[in-house]
Amino acid sequence: MPVRGRGLAVMLLVVMLAGGARAEPRHRIVSLNLCTDQLLLQLVPAPDIAGLSPLARDCAYSVMCREARSVPVIRATAEAVVAAQPDLVVGGRYTRVIALQAVRQAGVPVALFDPVERLADVADQIMAVAKAAGVPARGRALADAFMFRLAAYPVSADSGAVPSAVIYAANGFVTREGSLADDMLKRAGFRNAANEPERGHALALPLENLLARPPDLLIVARSDVGTSMAQAVLDHPALRDAFPPPHRLTLPDRMWLCGLPQTLDTLDRLIAARKLLEDSR
Repeated sequence: MPVRGRGLAVMLLVVMLAGGARAEPRHRIVSLNLCTDQLLLQLVPAPDIAGLSPLARDCAYSVMCREARSVPVIRATAEAVVAAQPDLVVGGRYTRVIALQAVRQAGVPVALFDPVERLADVADQIMAVAKAAGVPARGRALADAFMFRLAAYPVSADSGAVPSAVIYAANGFVTREGSLADDMLKRAGFRNAANEPERGHALALPLENLLARPPDLLIVARSDVGTSMAQAVLDHPALRDAFPPPHRLTLPDRMWLCGLPQTLDTLDRLIAARKLLEDSR
């Protein structure tokens, strides 16, 4: 299904609704995906959520972790999901197949969604999840509020003169084009230096290569929980020396992972970082 050419989001992969589409709200919804977890918490009353994925309560990955504490969590196993007696199961492309097969065999409707890759597609996914949950009016209000706020941001010109940035994560992983974070960099007025041909096409960028051609801004993406060998590279002294303020910005992983209304708060921080760079010149 072509997406970018039509301006549509790759959102709803599978919707199997018993008896066809229905307008009334669902009252026992199970979510098996972090992004649908967080959208449901903003779209439906907590009593209508029969279960969220365990990550929903993890503040390292969820911006709605506190709100999720009032909702049960459920593991993505066939036994656990069927036992919850849902009237709708929502998830992502990579939700466990066995669990989905079990609920489908039990006659439970399933709706699966692709990750959002552009800011312009967030409102479409809000609406898709809302329609599946039977709350289209709430979805329209939330989507309209998002688009109203998004429209207030200027669209940055695609020019080599704009400052460069690299999103650097555990194990040296970088964010490249075709992702929501890459689209946010462009909207904030940055050029994603990880996309430069001379940097290669690997998912990870060795520290030496990063330091050899440093971007104007290093954006450190970390979990903000504990320490690990994978994240050790983010605290390397060479990085601290090469990227002093205002050439360094730290953003927790939870601010990049899903297309949510709160994603625009992350965009605000990126724009503020760009202005600090410009003021320092």
